[in-house]
Amino acid sequence: MRVTSAFSRLLDLPGVWVRAVEFLTDRVVVRVALRRKRLICPLCEFSTGAREDVQDHESVWRHLDLGVWRLEVRATLRRLRCPEHGVHVEAVPFARHRARCTRDFDDLVAWLATKADKTTITRLVRIDWQTIGRIIARVGAEHLDRADRLAVLFEVSIDEVAWRKGHRYLTLVGDHRQGCVVWGGEGKGQAAADAFFEELDPPPQAPAHGQATQPLPPEPPGPAIMVPFGPCPTVAVGEGFPAAWLPERKQIEPAIFARASRLVAVSMDMTNGYAASVRAHAPQARVVIDNYHVVQLATKALDEVRRAHWNELRQAGDSDAAKQFKNDRWALLKNPADLTDQQAATLAALQAAGGKLARAWELKELVRAIFAPGLTVDALAKLIDRLLARLSRSRLKPFVRLGRTIRKHRDGILAARALKLSNARAEALNNKVKLIVRRAYGFHSARAALALVHLTCGPSTLTLPHENSL
Repeated sequence: MRVTSAFSRLLDLPGVWVRAVEFLTDRVVVRVALRRKRLICPLCEFSTGAREDVQDHESVWRHLDLGVWRLEVRATLRRLRCPEHGVHVEAVPFARHRARCTRDFDDLVAWLATKADKTTITRLVRIDWQTIGRIIARVGAEHLDRADRLAVLFEVSIDEVAWRKGHRYLTLVGDHRQGCVVWGGEGKGQAAADAFFEELDPPPQAPAHGQATQPLPPEPPGPAIMVPFGPCPTVAVGEGFPAAWLPERKQIEPAIFARASRLVAVSMDMTNGYAASVRAHAPQARVVIDNYHVVQLATKALDEVRRAHWNELRQAGDSDAAKQFKNDRWALLKNPADLTDQQAATLAALQAAGGKLARAWELKELVRAIFAPGLTVDALAKLIDRLLARLSRSRLKPFVRLGRTIRKHRDGILAARALKLSNARAEALNNKVKLIVRRAYGFHSARAALALVHLTCGPSTLTLPHENSL
């Protein structure tokens, strides 16, 4: 078998044939030629048989290593004139646009980036960390464009995670049904949630400069059609769904067919910005407050009472008791089932002493108890009402404030039990994002962090080159 034939089967590059193979000191150079005669624009599907000219140099792509040798693929390409994008070098089937690496090499590096840090990858595949970042952005963008991740969303979660010190956050939107991150943006609060809804349902484009903005003359009314929303204005024929006949000469609201109108529930923590954005863009969706965050607020209220008691001991001059009480704080903050024997004895002593600290611990346990599994929505509603009455009479400011917060988000807490949703999956994805940040030893920009987050936690499935061939 000739060397060129052997390398054609060895490389398995689509759409090319090997013209020559050259063995150098530290690398193997394989020169190839495209099989197709027509030129294809790298930015669109336009193809033509007419070429603009031919490159005066060879294009070079890094391919998978051949043992200990680097392997380079080289080819002399033609240029074409696209009516939309102008003059460009023709696209090649084995590499992405503007990439100096083949698709197989890109896929290998992208897969490694989801499993290891950049220092490990640079030593393994012998490229610099800037090239790794470009590969991550390139592969991630292709996978996001290929999968319409925002097409069918019904139950989503919204949460933020810190990607850098100094209160630098990323807002991540996850799909409960797919179990992955479908959208990410820099920042947090209402502005970040508004950016998600703008991408979910982009606003209509403004007219071009100089274009007339006067409304077009009304068209003759078409026959009424059936839509699934009961009596309401009609839409154009062919755009509705069978349900009920509607009066003529009216138009339906565009928001009814918007993707945001398909949302059934949005789970989140008790940050006001997210709920306000959901009510503004998807008023039909139920805001779901995770039970974990309610118990977390109760634990923080208990910790405030504990620190106030600790400060009282310090101000009274009893430094030994204050130090011992600080060391025993976990006896109050941990769940009773997780206490050690010594911590359980400490908790029993604090309860026997009575006072506001014991009352605060009892209130925290009451909050935990109302979220016990097996309770119906009606039973939970009654328990929340009793809890709110108890918190309002507790005479402990942190717990009075907690009662106001629970009263404000009562409907969202009940919705979590009714829909059986929680933010547990979102918290798990956040932990994965934190691991990505720690493994990378930080990022220079939110865009770089989001690219790796989408690649690791997104709906796309990365495959290795040998898996693609199979």
